[in-house]
Amino acid sequence: MPHRSRALTLAGPAEGEIIERKSRFLALLHPVRSIEDADALVREARSAHPDARHHCTALVISEATTGAGPVQRSSDDGEPSGTAGMPMLQALLHADLTDTLAVVVRWFGGVKLGAGGLVRAYTAAIEDALDGAALCERVERCEMALDVPFTDVGLAENAVRQWADRQGGVVGETTYTPQGARLTLQIAPELAHDLSQDVAAWSQGRLTPHEMGRRIIDVPLSR
Repeated sequence: MPHRSRALTLAGPAEGEIIERKSRFLALLHPVRSIEDADALVREARSAHPDARHHCTALVISEATTGAGPVQRSSDDGEPSGTAGMPMLQALLHADLTDTLAVVVRWFGGVKLGAGGLVRAYTAAIEDALDGAALCERVERCEMALDVPFTDVGLAENAVRQWADRQGGVVGETTYTPQGARLTLQIAPELAHDLSQDVAAWSQGRLTPHEMGRRIIDVPLSR
């Protein structure tokens, strides 16, 4: 998987599996929103596969999600130190993933792999799961509002939707007040000036959009 300089997260759970010298490695990837969510999923994996020798884990949670500092942690679960959890964590970080739990369940096949073999196997299991995973890009969006009089609602809605279609914005529902209507849309922060210029052009300078705030959203990533 090529390296990306974007913040990505899983759209849903994903699995991958490899066999290395008779040992079976089952990789389970989950999107998570807290350490508590991750811990519950680890317990679930142990319960679902009690016959496995190891249930190794790696966890990445962003600062935006925790509301405090970012979380990065891993567990070798009985494998030699540094041969399982850390390679799994590095695979997640290399893929620019956040808010993600990885569990690799290993059934020992009777042949020792050595430290290097374990590192390669646990990394390959994560990469196999990522190859089939649906991903989202985590992006910042401005919440923009445009207040218009009743006489301009039709013109404004049409102009805003055309602009959003060209620029990749998302138009929200129109709400009404005694004074007129409010149109809302989510756009990339760097496009706020372009939106203001476009609105000024078609409204002949009578209307100006304003920013209501910013939020982080997940946008499905096409492969």
